[in-house]
Amino acid sequence: MSLCRHTPENDPNVLLGLILQYLEIPQYLRKSFVPHHPNLRFAGLLNPLDSPHHMRIDEVVEYREGVVLDRPPKVSATNAGSYVNCGMRKEVRINKVLKPNTRVTVRLDQAGKPESSACRGTVVPVSEPRTARGLYWGYTVRFAERLGAIFSDCPYEGGYDLTIGTSERGQSVDKCKKMPSFKHVLIVFGGVKGLEYSLETDESLCVDDVSELFQLYFNTCPMQGSRTIRTEEAILISMAALQPKLAASGWHPS
Repeated sequence: MSLCRHTPENDPNVLLGLILQYLEIPQYLRKSFVPHHPNLRFAGLLNPLDSPHHMRIDEVVEYREGVVLDRPPKVSATNAGSYVNCGMRKEVRINKVLKPNTRVTVRLDQAGKPESSACRGTVVPVSEPRTARGLYWGYTVRFAERLGAIFSDCPYEGGYDLTIGTSERGQSVDKCKKMPSFKHVLIVFGGVKGLEYSLETDESLCVDDVSELFQLYFNTCPMQGSRTIRTEEAILISMAALQPKLAASGWHPS
C-alpha cells in the first residue's frame, strides 16, 4: 500500500487524490504509510473522517486495520505468524508471516488471554468487514486519465451495471421514482464546466451528447439559482438526493 506516486505540484486532480488517500488511512497507521510531503504539511487541519475502521485505542471490535511490524515472527511447532500494530495497547500476532510494512485487515480473536503479551488475529480480505458484517470499511482512489477511462478501467468484472451522470442539463432527480437494481453503481460529477467539457477533451469517445454515456442523467439541484455549484457541494447535494432512491432499489450504504 502506498500513496499516489504522481507529482501533484501542477495537477490539482493528483493533489486531491493524495489528500483523499491520506484521509482514508487510520490515524495510527499514518506514520507507517505517509511520507513527509510538502503538499501534506497542512493535512492536520483537515476534518477527520472518523470512519468505522478508524478505531480508538481501547475500542473493542472484531476487525482492525494494521501494519506488519519489522520484527522476527513468532515460530512454534504448530504455526508461525508476524506481529501487527493494530492501534491497540498490545500487538497482534497473526496467523501467517507477511512482509513488514504491509497494510492488513485483521479479524481479532475475542477469546484471547487478557494476560498474554500479544493478541491473536487472522488476516482477512479487506472486503470481509463489509460483506460479513455490513460495515463501511473505507475507500480506494483510482485515477482516470480521461472520461472514457472511468468506464474502461472499471475494477469490477462486467463493469458498472448502473451509471449515473450529474449535470444541470439532466432530468430533475425528483422525477425519478425508482432506480433499476444494481450491484456496482458509478456516479460521475463534472468540474465547473460540467461533464460536457470532459467529453470535448476526450477524443476516444464517439458520442456527441455526454448523456449517452450514462443510463441515467440527473440534475440533482433543480432551480439552483447560482451560475455554478462547486464540485464538493454538488457531491453532498447529489448524494443526499440519490441515497433514498438507491436504498429503495436494494442498495446498502456499506
